Amino acid sequence: MSTRAIQFWYRGQIHKVDNATPTRTVLQHLREDMHCSGTKEGCAEGDCGACTVVLGETVDGELRLRAVNSCIQFLPTLDGKALFTVEDVGTPAHMHPVQQAMVTCHGSQCGFCTPGFVMSLWAMYQNAPTCPGREAVIDAISGNLCRCTGYRPILEAATAAYALPRKALDTTPVLAALARLALLPPLHYQSHGYHFFAPRRLSELLLIRAEHPQARLLAGSTDVGLWVTKQLRDLGDVIYLGQIPELKRIETVDKGLEIGAGVALADAFTALIQQEPQWLELARRFASVPVRNAGTLGGNIVNGSPIGDSMPALMVLGARLVLWGGDYRREMPIEAFYLGYQQNALAPGEILEKICVPDAPSRGRLFRTWKVSKRFEQDISAVCGAFMLQVDLHGQIMDARIAFGGMAATPKRAPNAEMALIGQRWNIDTAEAAVLALADDYQPLSDLRASADYRKEVAANLLRRFWLETGAGVAMTRIGQIHEVSA
Repeated sequence: MSTRAIQFWYRGQIHKVDNATPTRTVLQHLREDMHCSGTKEGCAEGDCGACTVVLGETVDGELRLRAVNSCIQFLPTLDGKALFTVEDVGTPAHMHPVQQAMVTCHGSQCGFCTPGFVMSLWAMYQNAPTCPGREAVIDAISGNLCRCTGYRPILEAATAAYALPRKALDTTPVLAALARLALLPPLHYQSHGYHFFAPRRLSELLLIRAEHPQARLLAGSTDVGLWVTKQLRDLGDVIYLGQIPELKRIETVDKGLEIGAGVALADAFTALIQQEPQWLELARRFASVPVRNAGTLGGNIVNGSPIGDSMPALMVLGARLVLWGGDYRREMPIEAFYLGYQQNALAPGEILEKICVPDAPSRGRLFRTWKVSKRFEQDISAVCGAFMLQVDLHGQIMDARIAFGGMAATPKRAPNAEMALIGQRWNIDTAEAAVLALADDYQPLSDLRASADYRKEVAANLLRRFWLETGAGVAMTRIGQIHEVSA
Protein backbone atom coordinates (compact mmCIF):
# COMPACT_ATOMS: atom_id res chain seq x y z
CA MET A 1 0.00 0.00 0.00
CA SER A 2 1.78 3.12 -1.20
CA THR A 3 1.97 6.23 0.93
CA ARG A 4 0.57 9.62 0.02
CA ALA A 5 -0.08 13.06 1.52
CA ILE A 6 -3.14 14.01 3.53
CA GLN A 7 -5.50 15.91 1.22
CA PHE A 8 -8.60 17.92 2.06
CA TRP A 9 -10.53 20.93 0.76
CA TYR A 10 -9.65 24.13 2.60
CA ARG A 11 -10.15 27.80 1.69
CA GLY A 12 -11.10 27.23 -1.91
CA GLN A 13 -8.56 24.58 -2.88
CA ILE A 14 -7.28 21.10 -2.12
CA HIS A 15 -4.78 21.38 0.70
CA LYS A 16 -1.95 18.82 1.07
CA VAL A 17 0.03 17.91 4.20
CA ASP A 18 2.97 15.52 4.07
CA ASN A 19 5.29 16.40 6.94
CA ALA A 20 3.14 16.52 10.10
CA THR A 21 3.14 13.82 12.76
CA PRO A 22 0.08 11.56 12.40
CA THR A 23 -1.25 12.65 15.79
CA ARG A 24 -0.88 16.36 15.16
CA THR A 25 -4.29 17.89 15.82
CA VAL A 26 -6.30 19.96 13.37
CA LEU A 27 -6.06 22.85 15.82
CA GLN A 28 -2.27 22.67 15.97
CA HIS A 29 -2.04 22.60 12.19
CA LEU A 30 -4.32 25.62 11.82
CA ARG A 31 -2.63 27.80 14.41
CA GLU A 32 1.00 26.72 14.23
CA ASP A 33 1.45 25.60 10.64
CA MET A 34 -1.10 27.71 8.74
CA HIS A 35 -0.99 30.70 11.15
CA CYS A 36 -4.79 30.87 11.03
CA SER A 37 -5.30 31.92 14.62
CA GLY A 38 -9.02 32.64 14.56
CA THR A 39 -9.63 29.14 15.94
CA LYS A 40 -8.71 29.21 19.63
CA GLU A 41 -7.35 26.68 22.08
CA GLY A 42 -9.09 26.63 25.42
CA CYS A 43 -9.25 23.25 27.13
CA ALA A 44 -7.61 20.94 24.53
CA GLU A 45 -10.04 18.20 25.51
CA GLY A 46 -13.23 18.92 23.58
CA ASP A 47 -15.12 20.65 26.37
CA CYS A 48 -15.05 24.42 25.86
CA GLY A 49 -15.75 24.78 22.13
CA ALA A 50 -13.29 27.62 21.48
CA CYS A 51 -11.64 25.42 18.84
CA THR A 52 -14.85 24.55 16.96
CA VAL A 53 -14.52 24.07 13.20
CA VAL A 54 -16.94 22.64 10.65
CA LEU A 55 -16.27 19.56 8.52
CA GLY A 56 -18.00 18.85 5.24
CA GLU A 57 -18.61 15.42 3.66
CA THR A 58 -20.62 14.21 0.71
CA VAL A 59 -23.68 12.24 1.82
CA ASP A 60 -26.18 11.07 -0.82
CA GLY A 61 -24.86 13.64 -3.27
CA GLU A 62 -25.22 16.59 -0.91
CA LEU A 63 -22.78 18.39 1.38
CA ARG A 64 -23.26 17.56 5.07
CA LEU A 65 -21.75 20.09 7.47
CA ARG A 66 -20.99 19.27 11.08
CA ALA A 67 -19.30 21.18 13.87
CA VAL A 68 -16.46 19.33 15.65
CA ASN A 69 -13.74 20.08 18.17
CA SER A 70 -10.48 20.60 16.29
CA CYS A 71 -8.38 20.21 19.45
CA ILE A 72 -8.88 16.43 19.62
CA GLN A 73 -9.21 15.58 15.92
CA PHE A 74 -6.02 14.25 14.35
CA LEU A 75 -5.01 15.89 11.09
CA PRO A 76 -5.09 12.72 8.92
CA THR A 77 -8.79 12.24 9.75
CA LEU A 78 -9.47 15.27 7.50
CA ASP A 79 -8.42 13.32 4.41
CA GLY A 80 -11.12 13.48 1.76
CA LYS A 81 -13.22 16.04 3.65
CA ALA A 82 -13.76 19.81 3.59
CA LEU A 83 -12.60 22.03 6.45
CA PHE A 84 -14.22 25.35 7.33
CA THR A 85 -12.89 27.74 9.97
CA VAL A 86 -13.95 31.15 11.19
CA GLU A 87 -11.72 32.73 8.51
CA ASP A 88 -14.05 31.23 5.88
CA VAL A 89 -17.27 32.67 7.28
CA GLY A 90 -16.84 36.36 6.52
CA THR A 91 -14.61 39.43 6.66
CA PRO A 92 -14.87 42.71 8.60
CA ALA A 93 -16.12 44.37 5.42
CA HIS A 94 -18.53 41.57 4.49
CA MET A 95 -19.66 39.82 7.63
CA HIS A 96 -21.82 36.74 7.53
CA PRO A 97 -25.32 37.16 9.04
CA VAL A 98 -24.24 35.09 12.04
CA GLN A 99 -21.28 37.39 12.66
CA GLN A 100 -23.35 40.54 12.09
CA ALA A 101 -25.99 39.31 14.51
CA MET A 102 -23.35 38.59 17.17
CA VAL A 103 -22.17 42.20 16.85
CA THR A 104 -25.65 43.72 16.81
CA CYS A 105 -26.86 41.66 19.78
CA HIS A 106 -23.68 42.25 21.81
CA GLY A 107 -22.92 38.54 21.85
CA SER A 108 -19.20 38.96 22.54
CA GLN A 109 -17.06 40.55 25.25
CA CYS A 110 -13.54 39.19 25.57
CA GLY A 111 -14.05 37.42 22.24
CA PHE A 112 -12.02 34.33 23.02
CA CYS A 113 -14.96 31.95 22.74
CA THR A 114 -16.65 33.89 19.94
CA PRO A 115 -15.10 32.08 16.93
CA GLY A 116 -16.31 28.76 18.32
CA PHE A 117 -19.83 30.08 18.84
CA VAL A 118 -19.81 31.53 15.34
CA MET A 119 -18.83 28.18 13.83
CA SER A 120 -21.47 26.24 15.78
CA LEU A 121 -24.13 28.74 14.76
CA TRP A 122 -22.84 28.86 11.17
CA ALA A 123 -23.18 25.08 10.87
CA MET A 124 -26.73 25.29 12.21
CA TYR A 125 -27.50 28.21 9.87
CA GLN A 126 -26.24 26.34 6.80
CA ASN A 127 -28.09 23.13 7.70
CA ALA A 128 -31.40 24.80 8.64
CA PRO A 129 -32.79 27.32 6.11
CA THR A 130 -35.19 28.68 8.75
CA CYS A 131 -34.55 29.24 12.44
CA PRO A 132 -35.08 25.83 14.11
CA GLY A 133 -36.28 27.28 17.43
CA ARG A 134 -34.80 28.09 20.81
CA GLU A 135 -34.30 24.50 22.00
CA ALA A 136 -32.46 23.58 18.80
CA VAL A 137 -30.26 26.66 19.12
CA ILE A 138 -29.42 25.76 22.72
CA ASP A 139 -28.51 22.28 21.57
CA ALA A 140 -26.35 23.66 18.74
CA ILE A 141 -24.21 25.68 21.18
CA SER A 142 -24.21 23.06 23.95
CA GLY A 143 -20.51 22.47 23.31
CA ASN A 144 -19.53 26.13 23.57
CA LEU A 145 -18.74 27.73 26.94
CA CYS A 146 -18.81 31.49 27.55
CA ARG A 147 -17.02 32.92 30.58
CA CYS A 148 -18.16 36.56 30.46
CA THR A 149 -20.94 37.50 28.04
CA GLY A 150 -23.65 35.10 29.12
CA TYR A 151 -25.81 33.14 26.75
CA ARG A 152 -28.91 35.35 26.32
CA PRO A 153 -27.39 37.71 23.72
CA ILE A 154 -25.86 34.76 21.87
CA LEU A 155 -29.24 33.04 21.67
CA GLU A 156 -30.75 36.30 20.46
CA ALA A 157 -28.02 36.54 17.81
CA ALA A 158 -28.91 33.09 16.50
CA THR A 159 -32.49 34.22 15.88
CA ALA A 160 -31.43 37.63 14.54
CA ALA A 161 -29.14 36.02 11.95
CA TYR A 162 -32.16 34.50 10.23
CA ALA A 163 -33.83 37.92 9.99
CA LEU A 164 -30.97 39.23 7.84
CA PRO A 165 -30.67 38.53 4.09
CA ARG A 166 -29.73 34.89 3.76
CA LYS A 167 -26.18 33.97 2.79
CA ALA A 168 -26.01 30.26 2.01
CA LEU A 169 -22.79 28.47 1.21
CA ASP A 170 -22.12 27.73 -2.44
CA THR A 171 -21.60 23.99 -2.24
CA THR A 172 -20.85 23.37 -5.93
CA PRO A 173 -17.05 23.86 -5.81
CA VAL A 174 -16.82 21.98 -2.52
CA LEU A 175 -18.70 18.96 -3.87
CA ALA A 176 -16.57 18.99 -7.01
CA ALA A 177 -13.39 18.97 -4.94
CA LEU A 178 -14.69 16.19 -2.69
CA ALA A 179 -15.52 14.13 -5.78
CA ARG A 180 -11.91 14.46 -6.94
CA LEU A 181 -10.61 13.51 -3.51
CA ALA A 182 -12.81 10.42 -3.49
CA LEU A 183 -10.87 9.10 -6.50
CA LEU A 184 -7.65 8.97 -4.49
CA PRO A 185 -6.52 5.63 -3.07
CA PRO A 186 -7.17 4.95 0.61
CA LEU A 187 -4.89 6.98 2.84
CA HIS A 188 -1.60 5.49 3.97
CA TYR A 189 0.25 8.37 5.52
CA GLN A 190 3.78 7.99 6.88
CA SER A 191 5.70 10.66 8.77
CA HIS A 192 8.19 10.88 11.64
CA GLY A 193 8.49 7.10 11.71
CA TYR A 194 4.77 6.39 12.19
CA HIS A 195 2.03 5.11 9.91
CA PHE A 196 -1.60 6.26 9.70
CA PHE A 197 -3.96 4.06 7.70
CA ALA A 198 -7.53 4.89 6.65
CA PRO A 199 -8.91 1.78 4.90
CA ARG A 200 -12.19 2.02 3.01
CA ARG A 201 -13.27 -1.60 3.24
CA LEU A 202 -13.32 -4.24 5.96
CA SER A 203 -11.19 -6.44 3.70
CA GLU A 204 -8.54 -3.70 3.58
CA LEU A 205 -8.70 -3.37 7.36
CA LEU A 206 -8.05 -7.11 7.69
CA LEU A 207 -4.89 -6.94 5.61
CA ILE A 208 -3.55 -3.86 7.39
CA ARG A 209 -4.15 -5.36 10.83
CA ALA A 210 -2.36 -8.52 9.79
CA GLU A 211 0.69 -6.46 8.79
CA HIS A 212 0.46 -4.06 11.76
CA PRO A 213 -1.07 -6.08 14.62
CA GLN A 214 0.01 -3.54 17.27
CA ALA A 215 -1.55 -0.54 15.51
CA ARG A 216 -4.06 1.51 17.50
CA LEU A 217 -7.64 1.45 16.19
CA LEU A 218 -9.15 4.93 16.06
CA ALA A 219 -12.83 5.81 15.65
CA GLY A 220 -14.12 9.26 16.61
CA SER A 221 -11.07 10.39 18.61
CA THR A 222 -13.22 11.97 21.34
CA ASP A 223 -11.46 9.81 23.93
CA VAL A 224 -8.20 8.77 22.25
CA GLY A 225 -7.54 12.40 21.33
CA LEU A 226 -7.18 13.20 25.04
CA TRP A 227 -4.55 10.49 25.40
CA VAL A 228 -2.35 12.66 23.20
CA THR A 229 -3.35 16.19 24.26
CA LYS A 230 -3.56 15.53 28.01
CA GLN A 231 -1.48 12.42 28.71
CA LEU A 232 1.10 13.02 25.97
CA ARG A 233 0.91 9.35 25.02
CA ASP A 234 2.62 7.91 21.96
CA LEU A 235 -0.03 6.03 19.98
CA GLY A 236 2.38 4.37 17.57
CA ASP A 237 0.83 3.34 14.25
CA VAL A 238 -2.87 4.17 13.85
CA ILE A 239 -5.66 2.56 11.83
CA TYR A 240 -8.60 4.94 11.36
CA LEU A 241 -12.03 3.32 10.99
CA GLY A 242 -13.91 6.43 9.93
CA GLN A 243 -13.64 5.82 6.19
CA ILE A 244 -15.18 2.32 6.11
CA PRO A 245 -18.78 2.49 4.76
CA GLU A 246 -19.60 -0.99 6.09
CA LEU A 247 -19.15 0.33 9.63
CA LYS A 248 -21.28 3.42 9.01
CA ARG A 249 -24.53 1.83 7.91
CA ILE A 250 -27.86 2.10 9.69
CA GLU A 251 -30.32 -0.52 8.50
CA THR A 252 -33.87 -1.38 9.50
CA VAL A 253 -34.31 -5.14 9.38
CA ASP A 254 -37.14 -7.51 10.28
CA LYS A 255 -35.91 -7.92 13.83
CA GLY A 256 -35.14 -4.27 14.51
CA LEU A 257 -32.31 -1.82 13.95
CA GLU A 258 -28.71 -2.51 12.97
CA ILE A 259 -26.28 0.34 13.67
CA GLY A 260 -22.72 0.09 12.38
CA ALA A 261 -20.03 0.57 15.00
CA GLY A 262 -18.64 3.53 13.05
CA VAL A 263 -21.92 5.46 12.94
CA ALA A 264 -21.60 8.88 14.55
CA LEU A 265 -23.44 9.26 17.83
CA ALA A 266 -25.57 12.02 16.29
CA ASP A 267 -26.84 9.65 13.59
CA ALA A 268 -27.17 6.69 15.93
CA PHE A 269 -29.33 8.64 18.36
CA THR A 270 -31.52 9.90 15.51
CA ALA A 271 -32.20 6.30 14.50
CA LEU A 272 -32.73 5.13 18.08
CA ILE A 273 -35.19 7.96 18.78
CA GLN A 274 -37.18 7.02 15.68
CA GLN A 275 -37.38 3.47 16.98
CA GLU A 276 -38.03 4.46 20.61
CA PRO A 277 -38.84 8.14 21.39
CA GLN A 278 -37.84 7.75 25.05
CA TRP A 279 -34.19 7.97 23.95
CA LEU A 280 -34.65 11.70 23.34
CA GLU A 281 -33.77 13.09 26.77
CA LEU A 282 -30.57 11.06 27.05
CA ALA A 283 -29.58 11.87 23.48
CA ARG A 284 -29.80 15.62 24.14
CA ARG A 285 -27.69 15.30 27.28
CA PHE A 286 -25.09 12.96 25.83
CA ALA A 287 -22.02 15.21 25.59
CA SER A 288 -22.32 18.11 23.12
CA VAL A 289 -23.18 18.43 19.45
CA PRO A 290 -19.50 18.50 18.34
CA VAL A 291 -18.74 15.40 20.39
CA ARG A 292 -21.83 13.60 19.09
CA ASN A 293 -20.81 14.57 15.56
CA ALA A 294 -17.34 13.06 15.94
CA GLY A 295 -17.77 10.22 18.43
CA THR A 296 -19.23 6.86 17.42
CA LEU A 297 -21.67 4.53 19.13
CA GLY A 298 -19.26 1.64 18.69
CA GLY A 299 -16.44 3.66 20.23
CA ASN A 300 -18.58 4.48 23.25
CA ILE A 301 -19.34 0.79 23.73
CA VAL A 302 -15.81 -0.53 23.20
CA ASN A 303 -14.34 2.19 25.42
CA GLY A 304 -16.10 0.40 28.25
CA SER A 305 -16.23 3.33 30.64
CA PRO A 306 -18.42 2.60 33.67
CA ILE A 307 -20.10 5.94 32.95
CA GLY A 308 -20.64 5.42 29.23
CA ASP A 309 -24.21 6.64 28.89
CA SER A 310 -25.40 4.59 25.91
CA MET A 311 -24.82 1.16 27.43
CA PRO A 312 -27.47 0.92 30.19
CA ALA A 313 -30.31 1.69 27.77
CA LEU A 314 -28.93 -0.70 25.16
CA MET A 315 -28.73 -3.40 27.83
CA VAL A 316 -32.34 -3.10 28.92
CA LEU A 317 -33.56 -3.02 25.33
CA GLY A 318 -31.82 -6.33 24.63
CA ALA A 319 -29.17 -5.04 22.24
CA ARG A 320 -26.68 -7.54 20.84
CA LEU A 321 -23.20 -6.91 19.49
CA VAL A 322 -21.78 -8.44 16.31
CA LEU A 323 -18.02 -8.97 16.52
CA TRP A 324 -16.08 -9.41 13.28
CA GLY A 325 -12.89 -11.40 13.08
CA GLY A 326 -12.16 -11.41 9.35
CA ASP A 327 -13.41 -14.82 8.33
CA TYR A 328 -16.13 -15.16 10.97
CA ARG A 329 -18.70 -13.22 12.99
CA ARG A 330 -19.99 -13.91 16.47
CA GLU A 331 -22.81 -12.32 18.41
CA MET A 332 -23.41 -11.64 22.10
CA PRO A 333 -25.66 -9.57 24.35
CA ILE A 334 -24.05 -6.27 25.24
CA GLU A 335 -23.96 -7.10 28.97
CA ALA A 336 -21.73 -10.11 28.22
CA PHE A 337 -19.22 -7.88 26.45
CA TYR A 338 -17.81 -6.36 29.64
CA LEU A 339 -15.42 -8.57 31.64
CA GLY A 340 -14.06 -5.98 34.08
CA TYR A 341 -12.97 -2.38 34.33
CA GLN A 342 -12.12 -1.37 30.73
CA GLN A 343 -11.88 -5.05 29.80
CA ASN A 344 -14.05 -6.56 27.09
CA ALA A 345 -14.64 -9.78 25.20
CA LEU A 346 -12.90 -8.76 21.96
CA ALA A 347 -10.42 -11.42 20.92
CA PRO A 348 -7.14 -10.43 19.21
CA GLY A 349 -7.93 -9.31 15.67
CA GLU A 350 -11.63 -8.74 16.32
CA ILE A 351 -13.56 -5.49 16.03
CA LEU A 352 -17.10 -4.50 16.91
CA GLU A 353 -18.95 -4.45 13.60
CA LYS A 354 -22.49 -3.45 14.51
CA ILE A 355 -25.07 -3.09 17.26
CA CYS A 356 -28.44 -4.83 16.84
CA VAL A 357 -31.36 -3.28 18.74
CA PRO A 358 -34.57 -5.35 18.56
CA ASP A 359 -37.93 -3.78 17.88
CA ALA A 360 -40.31 -3.42 20.79
CA PRO A 361 -43.25 -5.78 21.25
CA SER A 362 -46.49 -4.40 19.85
CA ARG A 363 -47.81 -3.53 23.29
CA GLY A 364 -47.00 -3.36 26.96
CA ARG A 365 -43.36 -2.24 26.96
CA LEU A 366 -42.40 0.54 29.35
CA PHE A 367 -38.98 2.13 28.85
CA ARG A 368 -37.11 5.11 30.27
CA THR A 369 -33.47 6.16 30.53
CA TRP A 370 -32.08 9.10 32.48
CA LYS A 371 -28.75 10.72 33.19
CA VAL A 372 -27.89 12.51 36.46
CA SER A 373 -24.99 14.94 36.47
CA LYS A 374 -24.04 18.26 38.04
CA ARG A 375 -24.67 20.20 34.83
CA PHE A 376 -27.55 19.60 32.45
CA GLU A 377 -25.41 19.82 29.34
CA GLN A 378 -22.00 18.41 28.49
CA ASP A 379 -21.18 16.80 31.79
CA ILE A 380 -20.06 13.32 32.78
CA SER A 381 -22.68 11.27 34.59
CA ALA A 382 -22.68 10.53 38.26
CA VAL A 383 -25.33 7.89 37.53
CA CYS A 384 -27.11 6.84 34.36
CA GLY A 385 -30.10 4.53 34.72
CA ALA A 386 -32.25 2.60 32.26
CA PHE A 387 -35.45 0.66 32.91
CA MET A 388 -37.64 -1.64 30.82
CA LEU A 389 -40.72 -3.56 31.86
CA GLN A 390 -42.96 -5.79 29.78
CA VAL A 391 -46.42 -5.55 31.38
CA ASP A 392 -49.47 -7.57 30.35
CA LEU A 393 -53.03 -6.25 30.15
CA HIS A 394 -53.61 -7.09 33.81
CA GLY A 395 -50.62 -5.10 35.02
CA GLN A 396 -48.42 -8.13 35.69
CA ILE A 397 -44.72 -7.77 34.90
CA MET A 398 -43.67 -10.45 32.43
CA ASP A 399 -40.08 -9.23 31.96
CA ALA A 400 -37.91 -6.64 33.69
CA ARG A 401 -34.52 -5.20 32.85
CA ILE A 402 -32.69 -2.56 34.87
CA ALA A 403 -29.15 -1.31 34.22
CA PHE A 404 -26.97 1.46 35.56
CA GLY A 405 -23.76 3.22 34.68
CA GLY A 406 -21.64 4.78 37.40
CA MET A 407 -22.62 2.13 39.94
CA ALA A 408 -19.93 -0.49 39.27
CA ALA A 409 -16.66 -1.05 37.41
CA THR A 410 -18.66 -1.55 34.21
CA PRO A 411 -22.18 -0.70 33.06
CA LYS A 412 -24.18 -3.42 34.79
CA ARG A 413 -27.66 -4.87 35.08
CA ALA A 414 -29.47 -5.23 38.42
CA PRO A 415 -30.48 -8.92 38.68
CA ASN A 416 -31.89 -8.74 42.21
CA ALA A 417 -34.06 -5.75 41.44
CA GLU A 418 -35.23 -7.42 38.23
CA MET A 419 -36.23 -10.58 40.09
CA ALA A 420 -38.16 -8.50 42.59
CA LEU A 421 -40.27 -7.19 39.71
CA ILE A 422 -40.86 -10.20 37.46
CA GLY A 423 -44.19 -11.90 38.11
CA GLN A 424 -45.50 -9.06 40.26
CA ARG A 425 -48.08 -6.41 39.54
CA TRP A 426 -46.62 -3.03 38.64
CA ASN A 427 -47.55 -1.01 41.71
CA ILE A 428 -45.87 1.10 44.37
CA ASP A 429 -45.21 -1.85 46.69
CA THR A 430 -43.45 -3.75 43.89
CA ALA A 431 -41.42 -0.68 43.00
CA GLU A 432 -40.28 -0.25 46.61
CA ALA A 433 -39.37 -3.94 46.83
CA ALA A 434 -37.17 -3.48 43.78
CA VAL A 435 -35.62 -0.38 45.37
CA LEU A 436 -34.63 -2.47 48.40
CA ALA A 437 -33.18 -5.16 46.15
CA LEU A 438 -30.93 -2.61 44.43
CA ALA A 439 -28.80 -2.50 47.56
CA ASP A 440 -27.63 -6.05 46.80
CA ASP A 441 -26.90 -5.31 43.14
CA TYR A 442 -24.35 -2.49 43.45
CA GLN A 443 -21.52 -1.34 45.69
CA PRO A 444 -20.56 1.94 44.03
CA LEU A 445 -17.38 3.89 44.76
CA SER A 446 -16.97 7.48 45.86
CA ASP A 447 -15.07 9.80 43.54
CA LEU A 448 -14.92 13.46 42.53
CA ARG A 449 -18.31 13.30 40.83
CA ALA A 450 -20.35 11.69 43.60
CA SER A 451 -20.17 9.72 46.81
CA ALA A 452 -21.20 6.09 47.02
CA ASP A 453 -24.17 6.99 49.24
CA TYR A 454 -25.32 9.64 46.77
CA ARG A 455 -25.14 7.18 43.90
CA LYS A 456 -27.19 4.62 45.83
CA GLU A 457 -29.84 7.20 46.64
CA VAL A 458 -29.98 8.48 43.06
CA ALA A 459 -30.36 4.95 41.68
CA ALA A 460 -33.21 4.26 44.08
CA ASN A 461 -34.93 7.53 43.22
CA LEU A 462 -34.62 6.91 39.48
CA LEU A 463 -36.44 3.61 39.96
CA ARG A 464 -39.11 5.48 41.92
CA ARG A 465 -39.32 8.03 39.09
CA PHE A 466 -39.84 5.16 36.67
CA TRP A 467 -42.82 4.06 38.74
CA LEU A 468 -44.23 7.58 38.91
CA GLU A 469 -43.98 8.05 35.13
CA THR A 470 -45.19 4.64 33.99
CA GLY A 471 -47.16 3.01 36.79
CA ALA A 472 -48.85 5.58 39.02
CA GLY A 473 -52.45 5.05 37.93
CA VAL A 474 -52.07 4.14 34.26
CA ALA A 475 -49.57 2.44 31.99
CA MET A 476 -49.14 3.53 28.38
CA THR A 477 -48.48 0.77 25.89
CA ARG A 478 -46.37 1.32 22.82
CA ILE A 479 -49.42 1.45 20.55
CA GLY A 480 -51.17 4.05 22.66
CA GLN A 481 -53.61 1.88 24.60
CA ILE A 482 -54.25 2.77 28.23
CA HIS A 483 -55.16 0.27 30.89
CA GLU A 484 -55.67 0.74 34.61
CA VAL A 485 -52.96 -0.59 36.91
CA SER A 486 -53.92 -1.28 40.49
CA ALA A 487 -51.83 0.53 43.07
